[in-house]
Amino acid sequence: MKIETAAESLYPLAAECAFDQQYIAPGRVNLIGEHTDYTGGLVLPMAIPFQSTASIAPNRQSAYEFRSDHFSTQRRLHPNEEVNAIGDWSDYCVGVLQQLRNRGIEIAPFRLHIGGNVPIGAGLSSSASIEVSTMMALLAHAKATMAVEEMAILCRRAENEFVGSPCGIMDQFVILAAHAAHALLLHTNSLRYEHLSLQRKHLSETRIIVVNSMVKHSIAAGNYGVRRREVESGQRILRDHFPEFADLGHASLSELEACRASMSPESYRRCRHIISENDRVRDARAAILADDPELLGDLMTRSHLSQRDDFACSCVEIDFLVDCALKQPGCFGARLTGGGFGGCTVNVVAAEHAESFVASVTRGYKETFKIDAASYICEAAAGAVARNSSSVSDPHA
Repeated sequence: MKIETAAESLYPLAAECAFDQQYIAPGRVNLIGEHTDYTGGLVLPMAIPFQSTASIAPNRQSAYEFRSDHFSTQRRLHPNEEVNAIGDWSDYCVGVLQQLRNRGIEIAPFRLHIGGNVPIGAGLSSSASIEVSTMMALLAHAKATMAVEEMAILCRRAENEFVGSPCGIMDQFVILAAHAAHALLLHTNSLRYEHLSLQRKHLSETRIIVVNSMVKHSIAAGNYGVRRREVESGQRILRDHFPEFADLGHASLSELEACRASMSPESYRRCRHIISENDRVRDARAAILADDPELLGDLMTRSHLSQRDDFACSCVEIDFLVDCALKQPGCFGARLTGGGFGGCTVNVVAAEHAESFVASVTRGYKETFKIDAASYICEAAAGAVARNSSSVSDPHA
């Protein structure tokens, strides 16, 4: 059996010969800190070496054209045309274009081609990866520059306001700001961040393994939106009781308990997950700095239990993968990663057990659900880069 690593599974870059420049944005996996980024909380993701690529060239036809390796649909817009979301992949690109034009950036007609290999609907940020690669390509085409923080904010707005997905800023930010071999601790209320090395003695002897349940989901509608409304309802009640709090990122469990009688049971549990998750992220930072994979894994597992029981965003397939993972030799911890209701688990496993872990978990999953789970042994990757025929450059420079 061949176990695929993320770096080995790159698709050929189809637009390589047709365009002089490419803008490459990784996917991401969140180690811990789920559903905290839209309430001013803490997240601890890392970029992974799956990639979205955007290639751009001038268009003599006085139009904006969007194509993708992965979808048969194409899109063509005139510069003065009023645009709306149409419910397909191109919305993520068009939403970024609209945000830049709203900022007064003039963008000449272009042909944009999207490629890459970030698994779609798996909770590994395929949408944010497309947004960031598109943002970099359009800025370069317009000969404009922008700070990383502003790029992330505009990409998130494109997804919130144009696509209609109520995501937070974690995905776009880590895709832009990640460093290789590091996790990124992000304070989402202030956008302060810290790179945490994973190349410590004991942590370097572990592997981050992502297991894709192959249960697809779309967070632009449905249960994710319901959970977010429940969170926001509880957050408003907390603000009424504690006006000095801007969001849940500032709240404690004791303060939540003081408001419990004023909330619906659902809002209380959703907020309890988020506040306790912020505490777990703080403890995970300490675990990384202490080079303690056992503590990090335990925190990840406790995060999953909170997602399952308080946030109610897991599913039977994901719960099976987590339970199966925790029975394997060398597994320090496992949890659902991403928006939920399917997608992937993220696991911290001793390097010597990585291959047997993948074999056992995927075999058990196949026997139970008749589904072939994909698995990726991932290294922490660098953030987005721009590449032309002779060089690679960093957007932060």
